[in-house]
Amino acid sequence: MFITFEGPEGSGKSSQLPLLAAYLENRGYETVSTREPGGTRIGNQVREILMRMDNTELHPRTEILLFQAARAQLVEEVILPSLEQGKVILCDRYGDSTLAYQGYGHGLDLERLKMILDFATGGLKPDLTILLDVDVPVGLKRKKAKEEWNRMDAFELSFHERVRKGYHQLAHQDPVRWRVVDASQPQQKVQDDIRQIVLEALR
Repeated sequence: MFITFEGPEGSGKSSQLPLLAAYLENRGYETVSTREPGGTRIGNQVREILMRMDNTELHPRTEILLFQAARAQLVEEVILPSLEQGKVILCDRYGDSTLAYQGYGHGLDLERLKMILDFATGGLKPDLTILLDVDVPVGLKRKKAKEEWNRMDAFELSFHERVRKGYHQLAHQDPVRWRVVDASQPQQKVQDDIRQIVLEALR
């Protein structure tokens, strides 16, 4: 099963994913945890370009293509082989991030983005997507507190608000695949909600 985690900045994906992985491993599932952009040697090099604070001149179209390059490598090198081995893949961000950030955030054409996504992923879509939802100012404050600030975080507040609204729109359009979790709750309550959703899907 291919499970992705999405959400605005500071929603807790990087904290919740390893907790879920450990829980599933204890229940006998073999899991693979990865992230975007990155997850491979090549993808991590692309990630550095995308996240560097001094790459302010990076055009949104360039940004899109770099994300897709890292994603294509991750799909071929990690996700597809793991699926063939019957493992549970847990991925911190995937194609929906492109629609939310570059589509709704930057205002680029969604249908064109979907075509690019389809090419980069070979049409591979998640079985389940968990949206960790949090108010934008709360999430950005969390991110700053962790000192993980990057080029994407530094966009204006209105950009991040559009991203969050975009996520809700995507979830509304595909309620079978998406599940929304209130990420403003205490960490353990968020994890409990995630576990319940994932166990139901695995059954």
